[in-house]
Amino acid sequence: MKNITLLGSTGSIGVNALKVIKMHPDQFRVAALGAGRNMELLATQIQHFHPSAVAVQDEETAHQLRRISPNMKSSEIFWGTKGFIELCALQETDTVISAMMGAAGLVPTFEAIRAGKNVALANKETMVMAGELVMAEAKKQGVSLLPIDSEHSAIFQSLQGHSNEDVKRIILTASGGPFRNFSLQQMAKVTPEDALNHPNWLMGAKITIDSSTLMNKGLEAIEAKWLFNVRMDQIKILVHPQSIVHSMVEYLDGSTIAQLGVPDMMIPIAYALSYPRHLENDLPPLDLGSLGTLSFEEPELDKFKCLSLALKAASTGGTMPTVLNAANEIAVSAFLSKKIGFLAIPDLIERTMDNHTPSPTRDIEQVMDADAWGRKTAKALLNEMQIFQ
Repeated sequence: MKNITLLGSTGSIGVNALKVIKMHPDQFRVAALGAGRNMELLATQIQHFHPSAVAVQDEETAHQLRRISPNMKSSEIFWGTKGFIELCALQETDTVISAMMGAAGLVPTFEAIRAGKNVALANKETMVMAGELVMAEAKKQGVSLLPIDSEHSAIFQSLQGHSNEDVKRIILTASGGPFRNFSLQQMAKVTPEDALNHPNWLMGAKITIDSSTLMNKGLEAIEAKWLFNVRMDQIKILVHPQSIVHSMVEYLDGSTIAQLGVPDMMIPIAYALSYPRHLENDLPPLDLGSLGTLSFEEPELDKFKCLSLALKAASTGGTMPTVLNAANEIAVSAFLSKKIGFLAIPDLIERTMDNHTPSPTRDIEQVMDADAWGRKTAKALLNEMQIFQ
């Protein structure tokens, strides 16, 4: 029986993780839940899973949760970053699922590792911002860091039974998003509603926009570098519109091993929790016969500039990926609020990066300082962009 602390319980990954846990009550128990502001859903989750503790975004939200769930006396409520860290340090917790959105997930995830907890990681920003520090701490504490992202889960599975020394390259697949066949002129007219309509995956708003700009694939490439200890020139990205081949590993002898499956996050979540076992689920089986053709193509970097910027940040290193991520979060939020157009997302990110002088990452405090600088700079540049629109 594994006792699970789930950070981001009301998001897409969190909801699917609880489905997996609910399907296997003999193997998993919810020790704690952390969420943002969706208190109605959190209250329902508390009623069903009876966690020992919960954490929410702020004190006001904690009071709201108490009003909604007056009978939840058995669950202690924490709030803010300190509250999420409290959940990660619970003595009864074996594994922390890190599924908080964005940079906010870094500190709680790092503290979970410092507390000696195994981590099932869905928060790619943790690795983008501080991958070197996180991997070093995981090694120091002797804990496992298992990926939940479908692509990294596929790579992890394709590496099983093989020596890392034999890896030639990692091939990350991308669906290409809803605008794969759009011209730049068409992309200039894209609305948030258009961008939120992903052809294959049902995800949260932020990651769905990142998928439509291909920024998500750039962030995943940086994450893969640290998770699997490879160089950036060993990572290849291919667009695979069907989202059936979730990623591949090519070996020195030319052998290429891939992981295939229906596009549903329950599969990689369950594997991260049950590794090295594969758990049963109620998903339909993969029917390759009915799919017909599986196709692959090169990404168009001139059209999807966010991917190009992410690869540039990775090549620069130091604090530049942190600034890239911070500027992207500001840009995506501005696009969703209809303050800027779709093609202005990479423009704002690039301007922010151009204003940054990167330095090597020494500790988490420095990383968070770079994140704060990136956000402040991006917001200032955003105001200028809005003035001249």
